Amino acid sequence: MDIAEIVSPKYTEFDIGTPLSKVAGAFENQELDAVVVTDGDEYRGVVSRRQLAESSNQPSAKVGSRVQHVPTVNRTEDVREVARLMIGSGAKTLPVLDDDRIVGVVTGDSVLTAVQSFLRAASVADAYTEKLISATPDTTIGKALNTLREGRIAHLPVIEDGEAVGMVSLYDVVDFTTRGGTKSQGGSSGDFGIRGGGESPGGMGAREGDSDRMLDLPIRNLMSDVVVTARQSGTLGDVVETMFDRGISSVVVLDDEGDEPIGLLTKTDILEALTWERDDRNAIQVFGLDLLDRMDYDAVSALIEDMTSKYAEMSVIKASIELQEHKEQSRGVSLVLARIRLVTDRGYFSADAEGYGASHALRLAANKVERQILKGKTYAQSERRPDNEAQQRLYGWWLGG
Repeated sequence: MDIAEIVSPKYTEFDIGTPLSKVAGAFENQELDAVVVTDGDEYRGVVSRRQLAESSNQPSAKVGSRVQHVPTVNRTEDVREVARLMIGSGAKTLPVLDDDRIVGVVTGDSVLTAVQSFLRAASVADAYTEKLISATPDTTIGKALNTLREGRIAHLPVIEDGEAVGMVSLYDVVDFTTRGGTKSQGGSSGDFGIRGGGESPGGMGAREGDSDRMLDLPIRNLMSDVVVTARQSGTLGDVVETMFDRGISSVVVLDDEGDEPIGLLTKTDILEALTWERDDRNAIQVFGLDLLDRMDYDAVSALIEDMTSKYAEMSVIKASIELQEHKEQSRGVSLVLARIRLVTDRGYFSADAEGYGASHALRLAANKVERQILKGKTYAQSERRPDNEAQQRLYGWWLGG
């Protein structure tokens, strides 16, 4: 299945010289995940909602300084490959190029829509993230923001007495703290998650104050009091349908035997399910392998194995390495961006690095990951490894196609 039918010719575009303040205003459209950045007729990259939310930006800065170089695809790209590229790069909007000119974008939502009926072959239990990262209603907004950013997550369930009572998104918190703390409350939000926004949650009325005071407020004053849940035995297809119907991007997973929150399932987790290998033989995915002049796939695999076994016993569930070549050169050698993403039984490790030559950039990124492993610093909790039966059920449609 290729993406020809799900490419959207409609996208929001800005020139590299546009102030970030104007770009940020475009994200008031809650459906917008990323904007395309160009230099005249030349495509330069994208800037995502999450990217702006996770960083400190001067309003006068230009959008060109925040450009993220994400993979580009063509109209005939396979939907599974697109899912892999999205997971590997951390981007949920990929530009579609034709003769080096952008002709549209493909989004994570459009991919999930295309494969929704097939996702009924896999269960929530196969894909959700265990060891739920959560907060309590009394957690301060400042601590919640730190948890979201340190964990590189966008959804923070609020748990009280073993029950999910609310949800806070990264975008809710950033919007609240950067807009002077005004929050007219009185209703319930069904719009939490990666896209944030929605109606104002029920509670305390308008608040004004400086940022320090706002960060000390408990998140009960900001959280959505509507939480959508799913059982472990539910299907991924049903969850995707619920997400689209409710305009959300995550659900809290409940134990089949009771109502205890045991994990979180996001759209990203479901996209990750599309990257499962039929026999799980390729736990390490490398995008841009042709850029490595002195390393092959086996050498990259050995690098990952050495990196994860040096300091502690660790099982790699999935490793994604992405290499992107820039136009800048030094002595004829191109500047390359290397991204490493490791999903392990000890947590999620992530690092980016740039260097002249792909091998140099990759080793710099690997050094960063090594330091994270040594310090025990993970960006998220461990995830489940999908079992072979779940993979066979999900991939029946590809195998028969």
